[in-house]
Amino acid sequence: MSESFHFQKMMMNPNFQKVLMKPTRPERSAFFIFSFFFLLFLCAVASINGVRIDTLLKFGSCTFFSGNSSSNNNDFLNSISTSGAAAAPDDDIRILIGILTLPDQYHRRHFLRMIYGTQSPAGAKIDVKFVFCNLTKEDQKILVALEIMRYDDIIILNCSENMNKGKTYTYFSSLPEILNSSDSPSSPPYHYVMKADDDTYLRLDSLVESLKPLPREDLYYGYVIPCPSMDPFVHYMSGMGYLVSWDVVEWIRVSEIPRKHMDGPEDKVFGDWMREGRRGRNRKTAKWAMYNYPEPPTRCTHELWPNTVAVHLLKNQEKWIQTLKYFNVTKNLKPSKLYHIP
Repeated sequence: MSESFHFQKMMMNPNFQKVLMKPTRPERSAFFIFSFFFLLFLCAVASINGVRIDTLLKFGSCTFFSGNSSSNNNDFLNSISTSGAAAAPDDDIRILIGILTLPDQYHRRHFLRMIYGTQSPAGAKIDVKFVFCNLTKEDQKILVALEIMRYDDIIILNCSENMNKGKTYTYFSSLPEILNSSDSPSSPPYHYVMKADDDTYLRLDSLVESLKPLPREDLYYGYVIPCPSMDPFVHYMSGMGYLVSWDVVEWIRVSEIPRKHMDGPEDKVFGDWMREGRRGRNRKTAKWAMYNYPEPPTRCTHELWPNTVAVHLLKNQEKWIQTLKYFNVTKNLKPSKLYHIP
């Protein structure tokens, strides 16, 4: 018989198979030790990969797979428009700027959101809100509601739209009820409240710096009228943008003086309230850091210059562009391959 036949016969022998299949005691021990360390190795690898995978999943959920991207965008825009985090330090100045406008001024509001959303003054929390009276058109009810959902920067007053028949009074007198919180009744929501026109360009850094040394009570701040005067007590502050401390806002809400006198040029009427109520003992004229656009020249105009808080009467796109260009508002534009702006 051939050798292959003898080999096959030997392999089929049951006793020989037992010998092959039954390892010796040292071999069994080595096998168990090897298996134990191999399992430890697998556990370690799984643990490391688990951490990595978990980290990647968390990163992905924040960056790419957020289920509420619209909400995240809103939070970003709100943080920009308010010029600071919600939890601002106690010594930071808190300012509400109410820009009185009209419901149909959609393009103007979007433009101003860019203007103020790209300013981030240090040491202050500034909220810029657009203020108008009750909506009267069907399209407004849709479009303004969408704006509120997207930007949350609109205050709708319970009044009929007007310029000089009580809109300013409604704005100031409504704020304590709208903004006061029962959680912190001793702390005002803002140190200062400003009323501004929608054709005024405010430089927020300069505004904050000019307010830092001033009192936070009984303050009346702005561009004093008449134009040649530098005496803040001579008459009233121009409607381009005037500011009062929160205690004055609360006084307007409860006093009979403003309630009985609402008709007339709103900035002049406001000055009348302050005089009759003996309010605004602390007054500051920001002249000539506040002024009208230089063209056409009048007694209220001033050339554009670095020491500026506000420029008024920007009635058209050309005046806005010239003003923004002078103050180099795009200087912080970051270089990118996505665009080329010469």
